[in-house]
Parts: sequence; structure tokens; C-alpha cells
Amino acid sequence: MILGIGTDLANIERIQRVLDKYGDRFRNRVFTDIEQAKAERRRDVAGTYAKRWAAKEACSKALGTGLRMGIAWKDMHVRNLRSGQPVMEVTGWAKDRLDSMTPEGHEAIIHITLTDDHPWAQAMVLIEARPLNAS
Repeated sequence: MILGIGTDLANIERIQRVLDKYGDRFRNRVFTDIEQAKAERRRDVAGTYAKRWAAKEACSKALGTGLRMGIAWKDMHVRNLRSGQPVMEVTGWAKDRLDSMTPEGHEAIIHITLTDDHPWAQAMVLIEARPLNAS
């Protein structure tokens, strides 16, 4: 069953301007060390940050809260599997919210997709509840 869905569109040029103006202050407030390391290794640094920004916004929408009610930017973070597939992980209040949304006898699975086409970056998050005894 679907518990939540969220999407967000971010402007890469806007993220570049924020990076230029606030630098590490912005990076450290919004992105985990893993996200920063990934972005800083990429040729399109701003595009990588923009996709992760959009992913956090989309995740907060899928959780049904937006960025309020105690959720923090770093409570949601994107990492990549060896295949390159992005994975959304939640901690802190975001994890508490996810757990409260998940029906008993189910596990929550967060699906995420990221894309960009300059100057836009987009993310979509779908949260699924899967029965624990499903095969």
C-alpha cells in the first residue's frame, strides 16, 4: 500500500547562487557528509546538490509534513548503491514520522528517483508499506 508520495523541482542555477553566497554554511546545514562528498566529486556540483535538495523536499512531502513539525534537513539523506541507484534514508524525527505512518505488520520502503535537465533538477519519492510476511 502507498503511504505517501512527494515530488519537488529545484532550479540548479538558484542552488549555485546559494552555494556561491553561503558555501559551507549552506552545505553543512542541509547536506550530510556523504551527500557533500558525492556532490564535490561530481563535475556538476550544483546539479548534484539540487537533486538532493529536491529529494529532501519530496521526502518531507511524502511524509506528510513538509519541512516543519521538527523534521530537519539532515534527517533525510540520499546515498547511492554501487549500481548508482539513489536510496533515501531517514533518521531522527523523519524516521519517527515514518514509523508512525507504517501500519503494524508492515515495513516501510522508500522509493526515490532523481533527474535533471539544466536548469532543473527533480525528485520523486514514494513510500510503500509492505507486509512483513510477503514473499
